[in-house]
Amino acid sequence: MDFDTADRFDSQLDDCNNLADVFELVKQSVKRALSRHRAGLMLGLADLGMRRGYFVGAFHLLGSNIIVMNKTPLKTALSRTDKKTYNAYCFHLLLHEYLHSLGYLDEDRVKELAQEVCMMTLSKAHPATVMAERGVTTFFPKVRYFTEEFSLPEKLQLELVKDFDRSNVKYIQ
Repeated sequence: MDFDTADRFDSQLDDCNNLADVFELVKQSVKRALSRHRAGLMLGLADLGMRRGYFVGAFHLLGSNIIVMNKTPLKTALSRTDKKTYNAYCFHLLLHEYLHSLGYLDEDRVKELAQEVCMMTLSKAHPATVMAERGVTTFFPKVRYFTEEFSLPEKLQLELVKDFDRSNVKYIQ
């Protein structure tokens, strides 16, 4: 299934002003492309740092209702790129973790689904689609996601984002 240009979210994503706005488009995109939806998620921001260019962008705690995003690369992306690329990066991370929250656990499958969702709901050339296909290194060549097991810090301090998930629907559809 493909959506025509009028049904795509490109310009809406480019115009988002915060993570909650981006997340609403993530949910709409997944609903259109995969007919799946979940409400009641929270977003926590934590300083997980970066080590020699490697970092964890975000993660979903299995069995929970929280997505955690790493503040360090978010700040770096915000200061070193334009709004369109920053929003695409946030979309990419939130889409990936949202798919995990829907029960997709296999990383390769989640990457495939993220590409599919982006291809269906954003243009092929949109930075979020490019990140889904080729990774964030296309736009941030000096950074890489951790590929090894990542362990959480012993004391994880979360800053919860207010009004993150604005949906008032059933928990999982």
